[in-house]
Amino acid sequence: MRRAGAAGAATAQGADRMSVLDNPVWSALTTDQAAIAVRRRDAARFPPEAAPFFALRTMSPDALSDMGEILDGAVEARLFRPAGEPVPTGWTQTFRKPILQMVWDRPEPPPATQADAVELVEADAPAMRALAASAKPGPFGPATHRLGRFVGVRKAGALVAMGGVRFRFAGFHELSAIAVESGHRRRGLARAVTARLVAHALDAGSVPLLHVFPDNAAAAGLYMAMGFRLRATLEIVWLKRSEA
Repeated sequence: MRRAGAAGAATAQGADRMSVLDNPVWSALTTDQAAIAVRRRDAARFPPEAAPFFALRTMSPDALSDMGEILDGAVEARLFRPAGEPVPTGWTQTFRKPILQMVWDRPEPPPATQADAVELVEADAPAMRALAASAKPGPFGPATHRLGRFVGVRKAGALVAMGGVRFRFAGFHELSAIAVESGHRRRGLARAVTARLVAHALDAGSVPLLHVFPDNAAAAGLYMAMGFRLRATLEIVWLKRSEA
C-alpha cells in the first residue's frame, strides 16, 4: 500500500508540475521572466519589443479589467488560452487558432547532426531579424533575441537558420523562432538548430517544450520524430475591447 501511495503522490506531483504549461505566458511572466513583465495584478504582458503576448491569471472580469489597463496602445491582446473558451463580455475576438503544445519526452538529447549550430550574440541581431522577416517563424521583435539563448547556422557567412528560447518558467524552456531560409530548407538545418537547443535546455536542467500550429505539418512531424510528444492543444486568441 505504501508503494501505491508513493506512486500516486509522484503522479500527482508530476501532474501539478505540468499544470504550469496550461497558462505558459502567465507562468513565464510571474516567475523566471517577471523582471521584464508589464503587470497589473491579474494581468501581465511582455514588453512589445520582445513579444506581443499578454496573459491572465484566470479569465475573470477583474483580470480582463487589469489587462485593459496595460494594453498601452496595443490594438489587441494576444493570448495563449484553453481550447473552446468563450469570448468574454466586453471584448471582441479578432483571431483564434489552435496551437499544439509539445514537450520533450526523453532523458537524453537528440543525436548530433552534421550541421553545426553555433551560439548567436547581440551583434547577430540584425541578421536574426532579417531571417525572421524572410522565413516568418512567428512574432519576432527588436528584442526577441534577448529573451533567451539563440543559436544559428551560417553558410558562406550568412545566417540561414536559427532558433532560440522565448518563455522560461518552472524548469521549462520554450523553443521558438526556429527558422530556415527558403533556399536552405530540407537540408536538416531545422533539426540541427532544434537539437542544439534541446541539448542546452537539458544541460540547464530544464525540459524543452515548443508550440506549433497544426497546419505546419512538416515542423510538427519533425519535432515528434525527434522526441517531442503532444501534450495539449491550446488556442492563440486575439482580443480587443468592444466599442461602447
